[in-house]
Amino acid sequence: MFVPLQFKIDIFEELKTLLNRNFELVILSPVKRELEKLAVKGSLKNRREASYALKLAERCTVVDLGEWVGDPDEAIVKVAGEWKCPVFTNDGKLRKRLRDINVPVIYVRQKSRLEIDGRV
Repeated sequence: MFVPLQFKIDIFEELKTLLNRNFELVILSPVKRELEKLAVKGSLKNRREASYALKLAERCTVVDLGEWVGDPDEAIVKVAGEWKCPVFTNDGKLRKRLRDINVPVIYVRQKSRLEIDGRV
């Protein structure tokens, strides 16, 4: 969620171009809760980035996983593995975990455009 702020990329337009189909953007409730915590208790930079990410998340559908206990990345891997839906992340470890279970990963390439690794 920090990608648009870091690289000045309109992710919504870039996703339309990259995917060239209808899609629904979602954010998992554990990820949203983590952003909410960072927006209040993180460093100044993290608070600013998390607040910006939460504004972007308003354009997404929240998928409620109830009282998920554990790492938000675990929730992403679990849901993406079940749904076989692409995940947008620049986190190297998360990207590898997702690719290991054949989940397509969308990421920023050369700080200027989005690319997808895997088939949608």
